[in-house]
Amino acid sequence: MPEIIEIPAELTHFQLPQAVQNRLQFLLDHQDEGITLSQAERQEAEGLVELAEFLSLLRLRSNRATKDA
Repeated sequence: MPEIIEIPAELTHFQLPQAVQNRLQFLLDHQDEGITLSQAERQEAEGLVELAEFLSLLRLRSNRATKDA
């Protein structure tokens, strides 16, 4: 039987802090402009993208949970 994990409704509003979002956008913009990112910058961008995707999934699940409640 699958375990049910409750997700707090507050997560529907959770997002990356603005400074982190700005840094991610900066790195992605540079990459789009053809500027080669260093290995550290690529790793940073990949990690931030993964974090943003994770937060998006949490928000979606939280939204779904509050609608079903």
